[in-house]
Amino acid sequence: MEIELSPDQRLFRATTRAFMDKEFPLARVRETAATGGRGFRGWWARAAELGWTALLAPEELGGGSVSGEGVRDLALLAETLGESVAPGALLATNIVLAGLVAAQADGGDHAAVIRELVGGASIATWAVYEPGRPWEPLEPGLAATPVADGHRLNGVKDRVELAGEADLFLVTADTGEGVAQFLVPADAGGITVRPQWSLDLARPFGEVRFDDVLVRPRALVGAVGSGAVVARQARIAGVLQCAEICGGLDRVFEMTTRWAADRHSFGRPLDSYQALKHRFADMRTWLEACHATTQAAAAAVQEHSPDADLAVSVAKSFVGDRSLRILQDCVQLHGGIGVTWEHDLHLYLRRATVDRALYGTPEDHRRRLADLTLS
Repeated sequence: MEIELSPDQRLFRATTRAFMDKEFPLARVRETAATGGRGFRGWWARAAELGWTALLAPEELGGGSVSGEGVRDLALLAETLGESVAPGALLATNIVLAGLVAAQADGGDHAAVIRELVGGASIATWAVYEPGRPWEPLEPGLAATPVADGHRLNGVKDRVELAGEADLFLVTADTGEGVAQFLVPADAGGITVRPQWSLDLARPFGEVRFDDVLVRPRALVGAVGSGAVVARQARIAGVLQCAEICGGLDRVFEMTTRWAADRHSFGRPLDSYQALKHRFADMRTWLEACHATTQAAAAAVQEHSPDADLAVSVAKSFVGDRSLRILQDCVQLHGGIGVTWEHDLHLYLRRATVDRALYGTPEDHRRRLADLTLS
């Protein structure tokens, strides 16, 4: 979290925690395994009323941030929700909103959709991944063929978050003249959605097949071939994932230190052994570095810094690697109960493992860092 939070930010965080404790406490996360991660739409509109969908949107479209810096406030929100392994559409919808708002600022006409998403009336998700293809959002394989009244979409997207719950898909496609994005209703003719298994119990994914789906010119989001809107969405996705992981790590580290103080071995508390003290010190150092790199990335994206891509890739590569090392250490320090279904540790490990793999693995981002450094 930010070292210094304003009174409004502290209130925002406290309100978010209270809301999640009431609507979806951690003890209920396992129950979502039976429903495939669904069941959050009943309270999503109320979450939108708390400002979860408004932080990136301008005030004239129903948006507004807590501190005036929407990206940093959104990162604080993602971190707070990460403490409870929360379900919902925070990441999916805000990634789409980031693209729509950027396109709107460049002359697009997406005001009505932005208002719907900000108000919680609709849920949107980014359809960017494709089967067997690496993380290359500017090089989609799905084809968008120009026709007289728009484009025809043909291809498959997978690992689409909330594919079965979303009202709108923001789809990356190859037009032959470069990458483009289209906002497509989930009930459009020619769309087939199939659930995919997910390690994360509270966040479902699916495969979306597009068979000759017609999209009108007004569905285009951003300019064909520029990739600027896609890049903006990728930065927001990276920041939110890292912030969410940091929130989960805070909770797990607190859980583990409390366990080590309460648990005794040979008449002494576990945290009195020097070897374990060193392990806790290492974990704390890595945790602080995870927060620092994430905050730096959020600040760079907020300020539209020319080094924003660099900062996001640093955060994604570091947090993705170190978070799993911290979590695995916490599991081991809990002993046998750390690997049981009843303990909460595996819920955080599942979420961090999925976040590590999406929107670029640490290996993808290290290659990106090398390219940025050389250029």
